[in-house]
Amino acid sequence: MHFSGVEQLIENGGTVLAKGPIALIFAEDEVELDTTLRHHRQLGFKAVIAFMPDSFGLPVDLVKTVHRVGFDATRSGAVQKAVDAVAAVAVGQWLYYCYNAEYLFYPFCETRTVGEMLGFHAEERRDAMLTYVIDLYAGDLDRFPNAVSLDLAYLDKSGYYALARPDPANDNDPKERQLDFFGGLRWRYEEHVPAPRRKIDRIALFRAKSGLRLREDHTFNDEEYNTYACPWHNNLTAAIVSFRTAKALKRNPGSTFDIDTFRWHNSTPFEWHSRQLLDLGLMEPGQWF
Repeated sequence: MHFSGVEQLIENGGTVLAKGPIALIFAEDEVELDTTLRHHRQLGFKAVIAFMPDSFGLPVDLVKTVHRVGFDATRSGAVQKAVDAVAAVAVGQWLYYCYNAEYLFYPFCETRTVGEMLGFHAEERRDAMLTYVIDLYAGDLDRFPNAVSLDLAYLDKSGYYALARPDPANDNDPKERQLDFFGGLRWRYEEHVPAPRRKIDRIALFRAKSGLRLREDHTFNDEEYNTYACPWHNNLTAAIVSFRTAKALKRNPGSTFDIDTFRWHNSTPFEWHSRQLLDLGLMEPGQWF
């Protein structure tokens, strides 16, 4: 189904938004857009919605299986407004959002659907899930100058850390069960990344409800949505492996000439399997086995 814009999706897309989980994929460019959409289709999302300019193309198989919305994801604040608009009408459904060249992984995703995973998470009285955005980058920038290669993808196996998240409304005391997470390319090349964009945590999976608002830093106006776990034990977390930062660093004239390679002594090939991310501590199975 093709919608001319977010407004038409909200007005006429009731059947599309009626049953979750629903994936919202925002296309900033056409790099690996098709593989992004196919990956999330294979995870078991009931609907995959591509927000993309009309000039972008889609293969025939995706035209038949993906809902398309005319959209410019590069406009300031556009993604947040679109997520808010969908959440306002898909009340009670699980939503997920990411960008092209980003791929969701969760514990045991090779054998279990995203619906099964979220069903367990909901049984633990959780309405949102923390995801870590783990940077991917091509191992050879001479062959892949845009830093994107699925076959030769690398990630950092260490260098991740967390800091307490201060609460401005409470004398900057730490917020309960909230942390700011850092690492990957945004940490190694922080001189090229504005400070507000250096975090790698994103509340990418959440249950829609009335009045919910997505903030620019990928958190929500409901503080419980921003917590990494419930008060009594650790919960599931997931990872989004992403070429987005690598693409931006190589596209930006201010950083591209400073980077001959993203590889360093802590780089390791990405195996495209949840077990590797679990072994590296980049997501948490919680009580789900």
